[in-house]
Amino acid sequence: MTSVALLDYGSGNLHSAQRALERVGAAVTVTSDHRVALAADGLVVPGVGAYGACMDGLLSVRGDELIDKRLAGGRPVLGICVGMQILFDRGVEFGEPATGCGQWPGTVEQLKAGVLPHMGWNTVTPDSGSVLFDGMAADTRFYFVHSYAALRWEMEPSDYIPPATLTWADHGGPFLAAVENGPLSATQFHPEKSGDAGAALLENWLRTVA
Repeated sequence: MTSVALLDYGSGNLHSAQRALERVGAAVTVTSDHRVALAADGLVVPGVGAYGACMDGLLSVRGDELIDKRLAGGRPVLGICVGMQILFDRGVEFGEPATGCGQWPGTVEQLKAGVLPHMGWNTVTPDSGSVLFDGMAADTRFYFVHSYAALRWEMEPSDYIPPATLTWADHGGPFLAAVENGPLSATQFHPEKSGDAGAALLENWLRTVA
């Protein structure tokens, strides 16, 4: 069985994420222990609530160092919802900036929509070559609950690093719904709340981990 560490840093739908991962065959350990999280085949970083509060929780368990160490060794990491947002340089909520992990350049900001939060089911548009969305129909829907997101992709093209695979959704304008960037992947929506579609995505991710 593929071992997955689900990072416990005081933020995230730990129980529902654990059940969803176990549903698709992962052996899940909920932990904040670095040794356990480094040794696992995959690491999942969930997140709900405010950007700054999630970062405070992540820093309290040295989760930023953990993500760095795993990625330096090419070990897969999956961020979910605010667990995706904190991978960017910073987030701005209610005019207050907070520093993120800085794995990707850019700022997480409020969606340009008349109705917030963006809550409910929505379709997404993946780039060709996406592994996470492999085998899924174009009208597949995922469950979102958020008011903030990355509205643009700011990583410059490089001769040395393959380009990221980007997936977009729309609520008052386009925003990043998922990113696949080497061993680092993330979704703005909640796969653990997205039924069969979310299970299929997690199963696709697990295949990159094993």
